[in-house]
Amino acid sequence: MTTKIIVFEKPKLKNPIFIEGLPGVGNVGRVAAGYLVEELKAKKFAELISSHFMPIAVIPQGSQAELIKAEFFYWKSKSKNQSDLIIMIGDSQSADPEGHYEIVEEILKFLKKFNVKEIFALGGLSIGVPTEKPKVVGAVNDVSLEKKYKKYNIIFDTSQRVGSIVGAAGLFVGLAKYYNIPATCLLGETSGMPFLPDPKSAEAILKILSEILNLKLDISKLQEKIKEMKEFMKRVEAMQSQLLQPQAPPTEKEKLTYIG
Repeated sequence: MTTKIIVFEKPKLKNPIFIEGLPGVGNVGRVAAGYLVEELKAKKFAELISSHFMPIAVIPQGSQAELIKAEFFYWKSKSKNQSDLIIMIGDSQSADPEGHYEIVEEILKFLKKFNVKEIFALGGLSIGVPTEKPKVVGAVNDVSLEKKYKKYNIIFDTSQRVGSIVGAAGLFVGLAKYYNIPATCLLGETSGMPFLPDPKSAEAILKILSEILNLKLDISKLQEKIKEMKEFMKRVEAMQSQLLQPQAPPTEKEKLTYIG
């Protein structure tokens, strides 16, 4: 197996907008997209599993183990000035460069089946220090998008601030061009701690995104969700770190008791 998308339901959507939020710098994209799923009560309809993820099964609660994965949710618009949405959140990004390309390409092929009309990839921009009022920086794969969204207080002087976007958020914008899908990357300023969620940066992105999408979001519960996700991501990070560390040969006793 390399990368596989498992579909549980085939929703009928009208030219939906796709929103991506995977873990990364400050976990900004993951927090923002996850909160959007919660608030909109979006319905899960597919999962992505890949051998490019670290070989880990996590136990979120109780005793049920689950593979590291990405999840797809859909939400149908409630009024004429809104669009149907597909939102993707995940536990991790690829552990290798080849996997990043493969996973993003599989997702783009999947999105073409739904006639996705536009993509928003969410992430964090490390500025090295905490900020009380994080700005949102944007990158696009079509200049017309800059003109369209500049009024939402997004900074598009990206080359001076960013230079490059590493990981899925950058690849979605770069590769979507070859699938004829307009794509915008929204990066919230954050101190830059990889596995420390930054609620203020996520909030800054959510405010802009909800305005663009004509959504009414209650952001008051964001802090509660951050605490829950922070504990989960710490556990995933610890397991990934253990796998990356050189392992000493097992003793005779360990050979007899080793599980997994």
